[in-house]
Amino acid sequence: MKTLIVHAHPEPASLNSSLKDLAVTTLESAGHEVQVSDLYAMKWKATVDADDYGPAASPRLKVAADSGRAFETGTLTPDVLAEQEKLLWADTVILQFPLWWYTMPAILKGWVDRVFTYRFAYGVGEHSDVRYGERYGEGTLAGRRALLSVTVGGPQAHYAARGINGPLDDLLFPIHHGILFYPGFEILPPFVVHGTDRLTDEDYPDVAKAWRQRLLALDSTDPIPFRPQNFGDYEIPSLHLKDGLEPAGRTGFGLHVRG
Repeated sequence: MKTLIVHAHPEPASLNSSLKDLAVTTLESAGHEVQVSDLYAMKWKATVDADDYGPAASPRLKVAADSGRAFETGTLTPDVLAEQEKLLWADTVILQFPLWWYTMPAILKGWVDRVFTYRFAYGVGEHSDVRYGERYGEGTLAGRRALLSVTVGGPQAHYAARGINGPLDDLLFPIHHGILFYPGFEILPPFVVHGTDRLTDEDYPDVAKAWRQRLLALDSTDPIPFRPQNFGDYEIPSLHLKDGLEPAGRTGFGLHVRG
């Protein structure tokens, strides 16, 4: 297995960095190939601008069209091209990050914004009255798996169904479904460490043990059964879920998960 770890924490001695390092040693010891994109160490540029697209940039910047043109003509910047090559190389992608303000750190979102260009991660496949592109279960990155490894400052109860912060599955849905499932990844259930604001050195061995177990079970873990776009669950072209497919009592984001 080939695994790309995209790591987003500024402190090399942080819990996130420790989990990233543990993932590398665990997977390599099991015979896997691993690459790491440590975004802060790389001083990753997090903002999209015309410089990303070189001569493909329009006088009045059009991010989608210009990024697609740059992808197709090979004029994306070397840092973006390198990350796209890593994604195509990988069988599994792990995003390692702390939950900040209910989402991923800005530098990681900037990695997505710049690397997931038009014609690479979206805008692919047939667009017609019967098919609205290859996305949500299809696309360039289909056949790969993705896993979020997330640290959360608050206790698990705050992120439960009736918790004040909302269910963690809902908070992660835009990343799971909108960023990763959209271009074709199968999404594994996240690895989450809660209560990290109060985590002690004595607590870490239990966290490390649980993380090793998840890593060694990557191949055998069932993905979240998100509904693919083009396989009968949605009306075309409205892309509304067909009547009668929703499990009893389920609403919101959960409608887009089978079973």
